[in-house]
Amino acid sequence: MSAIIKTEHLCYSYHTEENKKVQAVNDVSIEIEEGQFVAILGHNGSGKSTFAKLLNMILTPESGKIFIDGKELTSPDITEDDIYDIRRQIGMVFQNPDNQIVATIVEEDVAFGPENLGIPSDEIRKRVDNALETVGMKKYARHAPHKLSGGQKQRVAIAGIIAMMPRCIIFDESTAMLDPLGRREVMDTIERLNRKDGKTVLHITHYMGEATRADRVIVMRHGSVYMDGTPKEIFTRVDELWEAGLEVPQTTEFMHGLNELGLSLPLDIFETEPCAEKSAEAILKWISDHK
Repeated sequence: MSAIIKTEHLCYSYHTEENKKVQAVNDVSIEIEEGQFVAILGHNGSGKSTFAKLLNMILTPESGKIFIDGKELTSPDITEDDIYDIRRQIGMVFQNPDNQIVATIVEEDVAFGPENLGIPSDEIRKRVDNALETVGMKKYARHAPHKLSGGQKQRVAIAGIIAMMPRCIIFDESTAMLDPLGRREVMDTIERLNRKDGKTVLHITHYMGEATRADRVIVMRHGSVYMDGTPKEIFTRVDELWEAGLEVPQTTEFMHGLNELGLSLPLDIFETEPCAEKSAEAILKWISDHK
């Protein structure tokens, strides 16, 4: 598969009010293949959200290169039209859905993006219906967004991005402000977009359980890539994650704790029931061996 996103030695710095330079992204070189579901983790200030904003030029890198579908965004020859076209391929869903909803009726909000792209009315109607169906919100098409729950609002925001038909969607801590039910609704939608519709997904999150559902996990620390691998490869490195100020999935933490007491359990089981079964077997065996 080809890389839809590629960066080479990407760097970006903020300047504080005291005019001090703070390196937010430092020498990041990665490739993300089309159709991948990638979770990006990191402590506050690790650079993960800054990195996401660089990918569609919300922020301009100070050095390094960004390629979207083989086209260099950071080339001196790039035009505003080129950047506009690339932004249509990379959609972003942010943390607070209230900041993304602009209309007073759900279906009108979803239609807002395609209308700005100049899409014909008949095609917009099809896209809006399809997008709302995809996120499970079609029956709320004529509802007022402000009367919806947080999870429902976020799904409307996602529908607005889907209607513009990007190839990749970046979710920048899009579940952070939601309750557990809302997070589950949004995660089910994200997973469906990737598994069923083939969308490339970058999901920036603080929730380790969400990251276990990805194909690949990138951990950022101090603006750089600290770890990069499958969820099983990453979450078995418990001590390194703790050192980076991150948590691990609850099942991993539980089994790691049992191992510290002398048991021998795998750390790459992320579902609750298999974890409980494996732990019970190991505890019973330990009791039997120590009679």
